[in-house]
Parts: sequence; C-alpha cells; structure tokens
Amino acid sequence: MKELFAASLVLCSAAAATEYDYLYDYSDEKIAYGMGVDTDSANRPLGAISAQAQYGDKGALFIGEESEKRLWLTFDEGYENGFTPQILDTLRDKDVKAVFFVTYDYCVKNPELIRRMIDEGHTIGNHTWSHPSLAECSPDELYSEISLLHDYVSDNFGYEMYVMRPPMGEFSERVLACAQKLGYTTVLWSFAYPDWDVNAQPEKSAAYEKITSKTHNGAVYLLHAVSQTNTEILGDVIDYWKENGYAITPM
Repeated sequence: MKELFAASLVLCSAAAATEYDYLYDYSDEKIAYGMGVDTDSANRPLGAISAQAQYGDKGALFIGEESEKRLWLTFDEGYENGFTPQILDTLRDKDVKAVFFVTYDYCVKNPELIRRMIDEGHTIGNHTWSHPSLAECSPDELYSEISLLHDYVSDNFGYEMYVMRPPMGEFSERVLACAQKLGYTTVLWSFAYPDWDVNAQPEKSAAYEKITSKTHNGAVYLLHAVSQTNTEILGDVIDYWKENGYAITPM
C-alpha cells in the first residue's frame, strides 16, 4: 500500500504543488483533539463546545446545536474484526443510519461491506488513504491522502464522500482548509471512550452506562466497529436514545 500511495503521490504532486500552495498560509500546528470530561448543565462536553466555536467556521463539526434533540452515530473502521455485519443488522432492524469512516485498506479488503453500507443508506466517510497524522503531512501529502481515497470510492462504488475524520483526531488549520477546499466537512466527536482495544473490552453493563449517561443534544458519537462490547449493546443503546426522545439522524 505504501508503494502504491507513493506512486500516486508523484502523479498528484504536479497538480497539487501549484493549486495547493495556498495551504502554506495556514498553520500546521498539530491539534490532538480530546473533548475532556467536564460538561455544562446540559451534559454537553465543554471541550467539544469550545472546539466548535473555534473551528466551526473552518468546516469542522465537533458537536451539534444545543437546541436540537438529535445525535449522530459514527463508527471508525480501521480494520475489520468480524462485527460490522452484526452492527449493520442492528442498524437495519432499528431503522437507524450511521456514518462509517473507512480507509483505503479497509475498502480494498471489504468491498462487500462498503457496498452494503451504501445500499442500506449509511454515510461513508473518508478516514484517509493510509491513516497518517494529517497534521504531519506536507500539503501535497495531505491533498493526496484525502483525494486519492475519495477518487477510489467514487470510481469503485459510485459514491461521493463528503465527511472526513482525521486519524487519531489529530488536525491543524491546514488540514481543515484542505478538507474544506475538497468539499469536506471534518467530523470529530463529542463522545468517545477506549473501546478500540480488542484485548481489553469493557463489561457490557459498564459500557452501556458510559455511553447512555453521556447523551446530550447534538452529540457526535464515535464508536469503533472492532469492539465486541459495542456490537452486543448497540441495540439497547439505540433503544435508550429513542425512548428518551432522541432522533439519530443521517449526516
């Protein structure tokens, strides 16, 4: 994959070098995002609120409107651990649409799952070509990481992506500017927890309590599809949200 990306980068560099020189005007200071644990009286994370105020006009989404009793359910797909079909089954049965952020490697290895996500009305998000820290990329590399995956998904699945999640939640103003220029909203989150460690999965009751107790208006939930616990409690979590009047909306 590295060799293919390098070859593709050479092809893109000539065009990008001129068109994206403007990106040097933006700060490349790395921002390692985390929403923190402090919340306001409406249970909304202060870190997400602050980030939305600072970067929202630059095409980033951390948290939605306080007045709207809705949330977005998103999954990061770094690799397939065998749980995505069950997740999709649950979403279908509960009539819920989610966002799946995918990489090139995931698309190549799991085309049937990508096709199912699209056919069942879910949103496919750009999680970059090779999952680097985008804040550490040069303008050419940054442009290529986003655009090459966009073109691959468009060419192979007939789907035009429009939301992007930077790997590890690491971004810069340069990353946001490039994504916005390419027609993307950069989506971070207002809820996440260490669900990604397949060797240290939380107990189902503890995970359910952690997820549901943090429910708030405009929430952007980040879950990892490699998590067995998330998969097993997903239906109950969705039921909790619906029973409490929350709309789980497409992005």
